[in-house]
Amino acid sequence: MAAAEGARLHHIARESPDVKRLAAFYQEVLGFERIETPKFGEFEVIWLRLPPSFSLHLIEKDPRSKLPEGPSAVADPSALPRGHHISFAVSNYETFVQTLKEKGIKTFEKTQPDGKTKQVFFFDPDGEFVCNYVLFFFFCFF
Repeated sequence: MAAAEGARLHHIARESPDVKRLAAFYQEVLGFERIETPKFGEFEVIWLRLPPSFSLHLIEKDPRSKLPEGPSAVADPSALPRGHHISFAVSNYETFVQTLKEKGIKTFEKTQPDGKTKQVFFFDPDGEFVCNYVLFFFFCFF
């Protein structure tokens, strides 16, 4: 038995040098809504929610950090390793992909061998790998 009972995903946090730009992307592309955000002092934080309960917390990158920033070293979504991504399911796959293309976002599409699971892979403005699925009675686990 697990030590934590009733555990569930609460939120994902992303660090960004420009949280306003990143928030606008997730609001415009995936329909996140901005929610009340506590003040954390010297750095900017924006909290977003994808109804009904998933949250994305965007945190201003610490300028003293030694970690690399900017787009991923792999610029082509078709060449990315399969393990690193954020994934969302959408019910309007074709329209969603068309919107990404209209916004000038480079995409890579794939249909799984079952013929039911379609995927589109793309980057957010900070170079984070995002993938979206349309699922028909099928759940993906990575």
